Amino acid sequence: MAITLTQLRSFLAVLRTGSVTGAADALVVTQPSVSAALSALSRELGIELTERVGRSVRPSPAGRAFAPYAADVIGLLEQGSRAAREASDTTAREVRVSAVTTAGEHIVPPLMEAFAARHPDIALSVDVGNRERVFERIRSRASDIAIAGRPPRNGGIEGIPFIENPVVLIAAPTDPLVRAGEVSVAELGTRPWLLREEGSGTRMMAEEFLARNDLHPEILTLGSNGAIKQTARAGLGISLQSLLATHLELELGLLATVQTPAALPERHWYLLQPTRGPVRESVRRFAEFAPSREARRAVEEARLVWAPGAEHARTGGGPG
Repeated sequence: MAITLTQLRSFLAVLRTGSVTGAADALVVTQPSVSAALSALSRELGIELTERVGRSVRPSPAGRAFAPYAADVIGLLEQGSRAAREASDTTAREVRVSAVTTAGEHIVPPLMEAFAARHPDIALSVDVGNRERVFERIRSRASDIAIAGRPPRNGGIEGIPFIENPVVLIAAPTDPLVRAGEVSVAELGTRPWLLREEGSGTRMMAEEFLARNDLHPEILTLGSNGAIKQTARAGLGISLQSLLATHLELELGLLATVQTPAALPERHWYLLQPTRGPVRESVRRFAEFAPSREARRAVEEARLVWAPGAEHARTGGGPG
């Protein structure tokens, strides 16, 4: 079988961009070369891997089945190249971290700072995006390790829970549901719900909560946790959010929690890696450090720094 890396990269680029033109732009090659690579790959396998839908190109059923293996081959070769460079030159050691938005804002910075203090010879980089982007980067090995919610079953990703992620239902302090004290589950459906964009783990969590409690409120979609907090502060709706992302506004009284007998989701942050393939030494060190007490302490101390009364919390002092 004479499949080439050019053919695999062209195939994956077409799937990623949805067109031969987009793939050619992404790979910085000509459109005929991408088309030729796709045709050669299909001939080699004896099946059509793509199909046209209007002006777009999408994977055929055979293409969808083949894509994870193509990504594995490319990803493993790139991992092997990095491992070889690390073995021959200690300055080449690196760890590419990916994280969902909340973790990227609140967990990754102190975690990377603490790891860098212990391993100054290992370069760190981070890519922050929504849940689907993070999972795809791990599957394709564009990132070495990730911090996100629970990984999908049979998705080529394995994960271990390493930090608790408490969830709260937030609203403006003046919101009717806050002022009413504890409210029934049915009353939660009387207010608009503020949700993240499609592909976000936070949105999926909220949708599962609403479905489980048979709630059908008005939905407002916003593109970031910051936008959701500002919209909630304006009294325009309520939202399920990580306590980590909202603790400062809650402690300052800019937001409040809605009290309800409904069971809120129980979540953890997971450390994610591909299920297959060897692990480079630099990545192994990061994977061992992240669940350690030292790492958890660094994350907790970073949270306290931004909390009101943090100086008292760190020194054990109190009001005079």
